[in-house]
Order: sequence, then C-alpha cells, then structure tokens
Amino acid sequence: MNNTYPRLESLDALRGFDLFFLVALGPVMSSLLHATDTEWANHCTWMFTHVKWTGFSPWDLIMPLFLFMSGTSMPFALARYRDMPDKRPLLRRLFKRVLLLWLFGMICQGNLLALNPKQIYLFSNTLQAIAVGYIVTALLFLYTNRKTQIITAVLLLLVYWAGMQFISIDGYGSGNYTPQRNWAEWLDITVLGRFRDTAQIVNGQVTMAPWYHYTWLWSSLNFIVTVLTGLFAGYIAKDRMEEKRKLKLYFGLGFTMVAAGWIWNFQMPVIKTIWTSSMVLVSSGYCFLLMGLFYYWIDYKGHRSGITCLKVYGMNSIVAYMLANVINFRCMGESLFYGLEQFLGDFYPALIESVNAAVIYYILWVMYKNRIFLKV
Repeated sequence: MNNTYPRLESLDALRGFDLFFLVALGPVMSSLLHATDTEWANHCTWMFTHVKWTGFSPWDLIMPLFLFMSGTSMPFALARYRDMPDKRPLLRRLFKRVLLLWLFGMICQGNLLALNPKQIYLFSNTLQAIAVGYIVTALLFLYTNRKTQIITAVLLLLVYWAGMQFISIDGYGSGNYTPQRNWAEWLDITVLGRFRDTAQIVNGQVTMAPWYHYTWLWSSLNFIVTVLTGLFAGYIAKDRMEEKRKLKLYFGLGFTMVAAGWIWNFQMPVIKTIWTSSMVLVSSGYCFLLMGLFYYWIDYKGHRSGITCLKVYGMNSIVAYMLANVINFRCMGESLFYGLEQFLGDFYPALIESVNAAVIYYILWVMYKNRIFLKV
C-alpha cells in the first residue's frame, strides 16, 4: 500500500505569504504610507502595525500563522515515526531543532550578537515560541490520539484563562488585563527577572523598559494551543475525505473559532501581547480561513501558476526570517541611491526598504532555483 502523500503546495504558498508580508510588503508599505501622510494613508497603517494592546490587526496575524503552520506540517513530516518502537533518534532530532530555534531567536533579538553578558535575555522571540509549541505538540502527536490532543488544547485554553482570572499575587492578576497588572506579567518579571527582554540592572535593582509588556512563560500554554490548531488543520489536509468536505471543515471551523474568540473578548480581551485564549481562537480561526482559501485555490482548483514567488519565501522560511532580522541589506540601497534622497524626500526610506526586500528575495530565489532548502 502506498502511504506517500504529494507535497501540500498550499501550505508552502501560505507560509510564503506570511514571510512575504513580514519581510517585504509590510516594511515597504509602512514606509510608503508614512511618506504619503494623507488621511486615507494614515488610516491604512493599522494593517502593518501591531495594535497597542487590545484588538487585532493583519500584522498581528504573522506570528500566530507562523506557529500554526509549524503544526500543520506535522501529520506529513512525522506520521511515519508514530509506530516506530524506538523513537530516541527522532526525539534527539526534535530537541536539537528546539535548541537551534532557541539560539536563532536569541540572535534575532540581538541577545547573542552583542556579546554582552548584560544583554542576554532568555525568552523573547517568535522562534522560541515556535520551539515551545512545536516540541509539546510533536510529543502529543507521537504518543497520543486526536481526542487527547483536542482535550489538551481545550484544557490549556481554560487553564490559561483560570490563571489570569483567579490568581492574585502582589496586586497582579485577579482578572486584571491591563499591561502592568496582569498575572502573566508578574510571572515573567518574577521568574525571568534580569533575563527578561529589556531588563537592566540600575543601582542594584532589576528594571524593565516601561513600554515592554510581552509575556512568554504563561503565554507558552497558548503557544502550544496555536500549534495544536495547526496540527488539526494538517489532519484535515492529509485525510482521505472528499475535497469539498475538507473545505467545509476549514471554513466552518475558521468562522466558528473567530466568532467564539470575539465573543470571549467581552470577558477576556483579545490581546496578542500576552497571547490570551480569546486571541488564540481569533487568530487560529483566521489561520483556518486562510488555509481553506489557499487549499481551495491551489490544491483543489489546481491554480499553481504564479505561486512560485510565494514558494521562494515559504520553502526557506527560517532563512527568510533570519535574513530579515539579522542582516541589514539597506546599506546597499543607501550606497547605490544616496544621491536620490534629495529628490525623493520622505519617499526615500521606501526605496531603501524595497532594496532590502529585493536582496533578500534574490538570495532566496537563488536557493530555490538550486534546490537548496535549509531546515532546522
């Protein structure tokens, strides 16, 4: 019996769409809209910026979609290992992947590049959130059934909510969802302390930047749930069911989760910064809808022409992320087009961002053409 499955091109394209939005479209459009500085342009900037606290924007979907897709690929990548009696070689690979993602995340934040012990922060990046969600979801996939995985996802959502709602320490928590007084904030400050992002020691005291309120420890419960929802989407894609039924599940579950998340928002606000349970439902619902849209257009209808540019990003997504966050190619644009600044004025930064995006794309395109795909 042939148990092989064709590559899910819609997933490659969706991953590429996510990276294209992060690496190219977002920076360039933000610069253009800022330079245009009209009422309609200023109104459109919300699409390319994070909301300050409560609410959700398209830019807020980038990180959840990245986590979601790491789960979607699992039924295709790990299924053959489930029945292996000795999983130790696989487990070593999985934990090596986690370690590499963790180190790459620290590099992206500049926490290793500075070579300054005072700037070593342990948990502060998207790649590290993926690492946590990925390893727990992978273990659940390998050792439990779907029912257990669904129950685990629901329980984690509720445990996160219960902790935020009922734990109260030192004036933090007890249903407080403000940036300064929520339970997840207290946990990160207390446990990570000096190793929390932006932390500095001033006069012997650990101080945090007043604007920094991202949380990671308690939020890890819901990082896992986000990856689990991606796993459930992967189950649908791999199942032998009728294609139309797959689409109904993607869109039906997507709309249901979005609606449930926004309803829950009345009690637990949708806040990406601390990764609330309502935000997980909203963002994962949007991910299901996008997965359904891409699956319909590419795998169901067979429209594969014109998606190569997305696959260039999607099939080397970690490389794209690292290039965008670690290496500054803007200096090439500044060297080549320095004289144009006097003529372009406020539009000059948009040109420089375009050069940066073009150089990254060219590197990824060369890798794609030469079938070089770097995996963690």
